[in-house]
Amino acid sequence: MLANSGDVFHGCEVYAEEWFAAALVCLDTLNSMTNIRILIASNNAHKLQEFGEITQLYAPAGLRVELVTPEQLGLSLDPGETASTYMGNAQIKARAFHNAISQKDNLIVLADDSGLEVDALDGRPGVLSARYHKSAPHGDGCAALIRELAEMPTASRAARFHAVIVLIYPDGREFALNGVCEGRIAHEKRGAGGFGFDPVFFVEDDRFDGTRTMSELTSIEKHSVSHRGRAMQKVLQEIATRRA
Repeated sequence: MLANSGDVFHGCEVYAEEWFAAALVCLDTLNSMTNIRILIASNNAHKLQEFGEITQLYAPAGLRVELVTPEQLGLSLDPGETASTYMGNAQIKARAFHNAISQKDNLIVLADDSGLEVDALDGRPGVLSARYHKSAPHGDGCAALIRELAEMPTASRAARFHAVIVLIYPDGREFALNGVCEGRIAHEKRGAGGFGFDPVFFVEDDRFDGTRTMSELTSIEKHSVSHRGRAMQKVLQEIATRRA
């Protein structure tokens, strides 16, 4: 049986009051949060996606982070990565984007550089990892790496991903944070996720025992242990600490 009109209207009034009270609580919570805008100094769609996912997972309570892309600001910068270190390249990119925006934009600029370091190759490709991919046949750096290590036994395939993130605050202060993930190079590509060298990198770090490549991890698993995930977690903590 349908409720009479009085019951219906009374129910609506109660519901409206409860909804309004809940909305006020939510608004108070949002107003109490610190709003941070970060410009990601990269045109790499994979990196932009990962930074967004990591931020969603690890932004500290009370910190509301908005990631801004160069495209959103109409920026088309592509600074040359000419340094010999990850930090040097990250600084080049961060400073170029910082100088291209106005201080009144109140944006923290974030730039990173990263690479794969293979012990058997004396740390190569390292800072030249992106170029290693581009110069490989068909742009397949994974296949090129497998060929280069073809005679190398599993025990001699230790490697690590290394990332350095440079932050520049609106007032020009700079900070650098890094992240490392240990592992081993596989004999063949495995997995469909991730990008770059992920399909040939067995993760041997934290709770991961080297039975899965980075490409075989879920995004949540990857961001918990990856070089970029670890560096970005440090970034978010650093920002939260300085804004507290």
